[in-house]
Amino acid sequence: MWNTTGEPARHTKALSRSVHEIEHAAADGKRDDVTDDTPDGSGPGHEPRRRVSAGQIIGFLVGLAIMVGIFVFAIPKFADYGDVFAAIRTLTPLEFWSLFAAMVFNLYTYWLANQAGLIGMTIWQSAVMTQTSTTIANILPAGGALAIAMTAAILSSWGFTAGEITLFVGVTGIWNIFAKLALPVVALALLVITGNSYPALLAAAAVGVVVLVVAVVLLVLVFKSEAMARKIGHGVGSLRARVKHLFGKRSENDLGDKAVKFRRETIILARRRWFMLTWTTLLSQIALCFVLVLSLRHMGVSEQELPFVEIFAVYSFSRLLSAIPITPGGVGVIDLGYIAGLTAFDSAEKAQIVAAVLIFRILTFGIQIPLGAVTYVIWRRTKRWFRDTSPPGSISAELAAAQAGAEA
Repeated sequence: MWNTTGEPARHTKALSRSVHEIEHAAADGKRDDVTDDTPDGSGPGHEPRRRVSAGQIIGFLVGLAIMVGIFVFAIPKFADYGDVFAAIRTLTPLEFWSLFAAMVFNLYTYWLANQAGLIGMTIWQSAVMTQTSTTIANILPAGGALAIAMTAAILSSWGFTAGEITLFVGVTGIWNIFAKLALPVVALALLVITGNSYPALLAAAAVGVVVLVVAVVLLVLVFKSEAMARKIGHGVGSLRARVKHLFGKRSENDLGDKAVKFRRETIILARRRWFMLTWTTLLSQIALCFVLVLSLRHMGVSEQELPFVEIFAVYSFSRLLSAIPITPGGVGVIDLGYIAGLTAFDSAEKAQIVAAVLIFRILTFGIQIPLGAVTYVIWRRTKRWFRDTSPPGSISAELAAAQAGAEA
C-alpha cells in the first residue's frame, strides 16, 4: 500500500488488525468539520490517535540501537566511509540528474500501483496518501499500524468508506506480497539459466514457492464461494481470538461476514482493475531495481564485474528481508543485506558498491521522509478533495446505484 522500500510487506500482519482500526479511523475522519475552513487546518479530518505501547517504544529503541550498530560497526568492515564518500563525489551532473529522474519515476510507479487499488482516487490523491503514510511507516514506533490509521483518515476525508479502505489495504497488500514472493523464484531461474547455482538462494526460493502456493490456494478457496469465504474468515477469526486470549485480550470473531464482504467487493475491483493492479505492481518493482542498477553503474561497477542477473538476485532476496521489521523502515538491516549480497558476487572495489547502495537508499528511502511532511500539509490544505459522499466511480457509488436501481 504505502511505498516503503524497506517495506514490506507489513501488509499481512497489518491487515489482520486493519478492519477495526480502519473503521475507527474512518469514523474519526468523517466528522462534521471535514469541510471546516479554520486556518489552523483542523478541518480536513483528524489525524488518527492511537496509543503506542511501552513494548512498541522499547522495540523501536532496540531497533535504533541495531541500526546505529550496523552503520558504525558492520558497514565499515566492507569499506571505509572516507573511500565511500570519495566515490560518491565522482558523480557527474549528468549522472546525478539521471539518478534524480529515476527516483521520480520510481515514486510515480508507486502512486500508479496504489491508484489501481482504489477506484475513484486520482493520481495526485494517490501521491499524497502514499507519501504521507510512507513517512509514518518508516520513522515512528508501530509505524505500520499508524500508517494504516493515517491512510484511513486521509481516504475517509475524501469520501471513501471503511469497506473500500479495508479492500484497498488488502488488495494492494496481496498483489505486493505475491510480487515479492515471485521475484526470488524468477531471480533463481535466471541465475540457473546463466550457469550460476547458489544453494542458499535455492533454499530461500523454495520457501518462497511454498508460501506463494499456500497463499494462492487460500485466495482460490475464498473466491470459490461465499460459504467458503465465510468459513475461512471464521477460522482466521477463531485463531486470532485464541492468540489474543493468551495475552488476556478479548476478540470478537466477526471475520466471517467481513470475509464475505471482502470477497464481494474484491471481485468488483479485480474485474475492473486486475490488469492495472498487476502491471503497475510489477512496474514499481522493476523501477526500484532500476534505481539500484543505475546507482551501481554510475559508481563504476560494470556489467562485467557485476551482471544485471546477479544484481536482480540480490535485490529480490533483499526485498524478502524487508518483511522483517527489525529497525524503523528496515534502515541498516536492508542496507547491510544489499551490501553483503552484492559484495559476495562482485570482485570490484567494495567502496563503489557501498556508495551505490547508500545512494540507492537515499533516493528510494531517505527522500520519502521530507516528502511525506510536504504531502501531509497538502492533504490538510487541499479542501476541494474533501467530501461526505462516495467519489464518482467508486465501488460504494456503484453498489449504491445498483441497490437504488433494484429498489426502483
